[in-house]
Amino acid sequence: MRRDDVRNVAIIAHVDHGKTTLVDALLRQTFAVRENQSLGTRIMDSNDLERERGITILAKNTAVRYQGTKINIVDTPGHADFGGEVERVLNMVDGVLLLVDAVEGPMPQTRFVLRKALELGHRAVVVVNKLDRDYARPEWAVNATFDLFIDLGASEEQADFEVVYASALRGLAGPRPDALVPNMDALLDAVLRLPAPLAEIDAPLQLLITNFEYDEYRGRIALGRIRRGTLRPSQDIVIATPESAPRKGRIGDLFVFENLGRVAVATAEAGDIVALSGLDDVAIGETLCDPLAVDPLPQIAVEAPTVRMAFTINNSPLAGREGQYVTSRHLRARLMKELERNVALRVEETDSADRFLVSGRGELHLGILIETMRREGYEFSVGRPQVIVHEVDGERKEPFEDVYIDVANDFVGAVIDMLGRRRAEMMSLESDAHGTTTTMRWRVPTRGLLGFRSKFLSATSGTGVMHTLFAGYADWAGDMEARDFGSLLAHEPGATTSYALDLAQQRGALFVGPGVEVYAGMVVGMRPKATDLTVNVCRRKHVTNHRKAFAEIGVLLTPPVQVNLDMALEYIDDDELIEVTPLNIRLRKVELDHNVRARLEKDARKQA
Repeated sequence: MRRDDVRNVAIIAHVDHGKTTLVDALLRQTFAVRENQSLGTRIMDSNDLERERGITILAKNTAVRYQGTKINIVDTPGHADFGGEVERVLNMVDGVLLLVDAVEGPMPQTRFVLRKALELGHRAVVVVNKLDRDYARPEWAVNATFDLFIDLGASEEQADFEVVYASALRGLAGPRPDALVPNMDALLDAVLRLPAPLAEIDAPLQLLITNFEYDEYRGRIALGRIRRGTLRPSQDIVIATPESAPRKGRIGDLFVFENLGRVAVATAEAGDIVALSGLDDVAIGETLCDPLAVDPLPQIAVEAPTVRMAFTINNSPLAGREGQYVTSRHLRARLMKELERNVALRVEETDSADRFLVSGRGELHLGILIETMRREGYEFSVGRPQVIVHEVDGERKEPFEDVYIDVANDFVGAVIDMLGRRRAEMMSLESDAHGTTTTMRWRVPTRGLLGFRSKFLSATSGTGVMHTLFAGYADWAGDMEARDFGSLLAHEPGATTSYALDLAQQRGALFVGPGVEVYAGMVVGMRPKATDLTVNVCRRKHVTNHRKAFAEIGVLLTPPVQVNLDMALEYIDDDELIEVTPLNIRLRKVELDHNVRARLEKDARKQA
């Protein structure tokens, strides 16, 4: 039978189409948030990184009540690099709210998340959001969304979706663009028309673990949806997968979601999304079963990673000064802990105990992990991102991405030139209705996109918009040009001086200002030529009868380029590392000794 008193829905969309803002509106509409309660905007984005970047990184659960029905809502990430979050949480729901921007229409990540939902057989309510934007074109957005459904192979029932028009930021919704009212009733009514969850309440227990939360007092909290049966606190269960031997366990506390928090309950039934404690060794993808009827569900299938980076302990001359966790034991334990909830991540141990290969879905996926660890007090080094290459029948296959670019017509030539040198293939090119913007679609090797975004923004004066979507593996595209700039390297350890920096800035753009401690082999700037140059940035002015030590006070220095993690990941070459600490991001050579580097380069030229 179906439980008419429950609906389980996920909100899916492209990045920045308003998922979290829509959840805010639903929470306020259903009085889950009091009118006098000040929680700001994007209530569900509780992570500092999410608020800083304005994107959802971790899937989150909440629940509201409307007309006697409990609606469990899952807010999902929109970026394809966090597709592992989307793929697993869609197993908990029976339908989806697909948000589409009224101006932009369905975008690349819309295709990714919608394809996952359709493969699971979910039905969708299409929400055309941001009707308050200039140049909104809701009818075009609906037609483009319908074409996307057909293109993705939706069934006749799935393609017959209901449409709701909204401005989530202003709390407006309605069945037509010209019939918006100041509440979200039209959207909530559409949710109630989605299929109710199937519930075999009298059958043996079956629950697939799909996510984790952490509680300061209870430890790990496992999340999942009860597929059949009932669940109670202190109940004995069996943990199983189709491939592993079952093992016993016991439920601790049992919770369901209510508004912005969890509420302890004495029992939960099939169709409920629950959180439970007491199972410290359970993993995502495992099934909780009745001891008398062990019947595990298939494990969650997640697309394989495409990008790999080497994580090593920090061995620079400044190592251990700023981090709280600096040893290989700390690094290994943290990476293994990340595997428990980040199902799209892979960690491989190497012959060296100090080095780990970490694979993910993209630069952003790995960058968020690095930034999170850094803020937790970890100090380590990472190498340049590398694509994961497969061998199929003796031929090399590499990952490719579909790249969607919107640029002003003045920059089209520059973008075509940049992508052409990266072995890209143009799939389509068309102008908008106003004739001022060009939309291009390219098929690009993933390695051609490493370090491309910052150059793209520079070439388009910061006005270009780029979105990527993994397209699959294909034949090796051939050799690709190396980076067209080099590094300025510190010659000796010490503190930088204005006098030395004034001479060094004539060679390129500097990354450091005066009074910064550096060491030999540290990257202190970018050189416009393709070769590296060693400079002395610690030199002081000699004091004589005619020159005073404070004479360099009048030196005028160009402000240094601020090195953040995103910029560093795009900048480094194969022979460079990023030194990550809680306080600083530094760039350095793998081999710090200048003489050794020169000898290695000479040997490499001889071999070539």
